[in-house]
Amino acid sequence: MRKQVQKQMRTWAMLCHLSALAAWLLLFGLVFLGIPLYLPLNILLPFVIWRLKKAKYPWIDFQGRESLNFQISLTFYTLVVIIFSLLLVLGSCGIAITTNGAVNEVKSVLDGLLLVWTFLIIALFLLQSFLVTFAGIKAYHGEHYRYPLTMRILR
Repeated sequence: MRKQVQKQMRTWAMLCHLSALAAWLLLFGLVFLGIPLYLPLNILLPFVIWRLKKAKYPWIDFQGRESLNFQISLTFYTLVVIIFSLLLVLGSCGIAITTNGAVNEVKSVLDGLLLVWTFLIIALFLLQSFLVTFAGIKAYHGEHYRYPLTMRILR
């Protein structure tokens, strides 16, 4: 009986991590269907699992906090990249307008910014996929794992 409880606890701890990836897949599916919806589901789904199970199992409390801290940090980093990109686009358009820049020069700058932005977003998603999967496996095996570059908001 005790083994069953431990397995259930480790499964829920793993789901705290992997639910964030499921949220991204759900959002990509909605966008693919033509529904441009952005909700922080990568934070919401682990939060729901954590809130429902943290009182029952301390292991889920630890893993849920770790997962939420990482997802909040990753969302913050993504917003920083987006804001920085928008500032670069506005700055380059402003320079082009004030200096009567050639259309080809502005287009090449904006294309370069789009390429860099796409690379950064894909890199963040791949990093998240790898780290979340790794953390989920570690949680299922009952091992402690702390995400790198994570702001510890929930303690």
